[in-house]
Amino acid sequence: MFASPWIAALSALFLWWFSTGAILCVVKHADRRNEPAHLAVVLFGLPVLAAGIVGFWASLGLETVWGSYLGFISALAVWGWIELAFLTGVITGPNTMDCPDDIPEWQRFIRAWGTIAYHEMLLIAALLAMAWAAYDAANGFGFWTFAVLFFARISAKLNLYLGVRKINTEFLPKPLGHLPSHFRIARLNWLFPISVTGLTFAVACWLERLYSASTAHDIAGFALLSAITALALFEHWLMVLPLPDEKLWQWMLPKTNKNTLTTQRTAQ
Repeated sequence: MFASPWIAALSALFLWWFSTGAILCVVKHADRRNEPAHLAVVLFGLPVLAAGIVGFWASLGLETVWGSYLGFISALAVWGWIELAFLTGVITGPNTMDCPDDIPEWQRFIRAWGTIAYHEMLLIAALLAMAWAAYDAANGFGFWTFAVLFFARISAKLNLYLGVRKINTEFLPKPLGHLPSHFRIARLNWLFPISVTGLTFAVACWLERLYSASTAHDIAGFALLSAITALALFEHWLMVLPLPDEKLWQWMLPKTNKNTLTTQRTAQ
């Protein structure tokens, strides 16, 4: 049953939705407590990171349906812990100040990079380590899952920096309250068409590999990759389309004041 591409795609959709909601829920609950709670949830999440590393390593030699799922889930676990560390403010960057208005673009870029520098370096280190481990491995779906998440996230962050129509800031926790000042609201930026074209091409490539796959292992793996890449593409479109995507997770979170940047504000 789990070898079905439809089951694999639905599994990827559920894991993406649930894991994102779970991270946001934990971070928001930490926000309602004292400041050490943010560090505490990251430390308590270390078993998830450890399980992800062990699972990823174990999946490399498994050319089975479960091996494809194990690599995929393990990559999500590693990614999820790193995102948790970022959202709690434990691993972010040296700059924790708001971005001043009317500063040169090069200075704005340096300040924006400073807000996420340590987090990005950790992601790059994880990506390189997984690439080294997965080189010539029988099952590389865990690495490709992490790689899709990595490049899609880099693209999303650059689009937020350059400017998009809609940015939901209601999910940002207190330690990241300075981030919105580094965002820009704009109808469109030059990178967005490149981003969605690249992601669309990636989805097409995975679907082509899925169509030509001859083993249950490959069918499940490429279906998972197709789904997670399509979700990344969908998240990009949500930055420019007036859809209430925040409702996907809002019901899971503690009640907070809604704070959504929209096109009512204009770029400087």
